[in-house]
Order: sequence, then structure tokens, then C-alpha cells
Amino acid sequence: QVQLVESGGDSVQAGGSLRLSCTASGLISSRYSMAWFRQAPGKEREGVASIDADGITKYADSVKGRFTISKDNAKKILDLQMNSLYLDDTAMYYCAANRYRWYRGATLSQSDFDSWGQGTQVTVSS
Repeated sequence: QVQLVESGGDSVQAGGSLRLSCTASGLISSRYSMAWFRQAPGKEREGVASIDADGITKYADSVKGRFTISKDNAKKILDLQMNSLYLDDTAMYYCAANRYRWYRGATLSQSDFDSWGQGTQVTVSS
């Protein structure tokens, strides 16, 4: 069974930075992709950034140039470095793992992900 635990969420002023981490356990195969999703109050959950088994990344247009996703395969840790935060970045951020459809590469489609964390809250204020 896969368990994903996010950390690093906090309150920060606009323009600031945060680094989110996700620790994964139970991932046996090396062929999997991972991603960060977020959900703001009253909005649907959306893909933020993903990274495939070969390290290829994909970002939502809204975070390109500001966020960086990375993963440590040996430690099974997924990170999201978030810089130049906007008010609109306020959301619950979720880590997700794609074990079965990893061949789709760095995808931001929620249906490709089979395992989810509980989320960590990011609040950006003016």
C-alpha cells in the first residue's frame, strides 16, 4: 500500500517562497510518476506540476517559471519549490503517485494518479 505524506505548507506573504515535500512509502517499482495538485476553496482540484520516471517535468501555465518540481528516487521524496507566490496560489496542495499509467509520462490528468496524500495548506496573503 502506498502512503504519501505532504509537509511544508504555511502562511506566506505574496512574493515569498515555500518548499513543499512529499514522502512516499510503499512504492516498489521504479517506474512511476508523481505530481502536485492543488484545490482552492470553491474551485476544482487542478494539476500544478508533474515529473515522470525519467525526470521529465510538466507544469501548469499558471506556475511556469515560478515553481520547480523535483524528486529524489532513492529517498522517495517529491519536492515543490514555489517562488514568487501569488494570492491565487492559496490552496490545499496534494501529492499524487501514478503507478499504473506511468507510461503516459509527466501528466497533469487526475485520472492517471492512483494514490493521494492528505494535503498541506498553503496560504498567501498580501
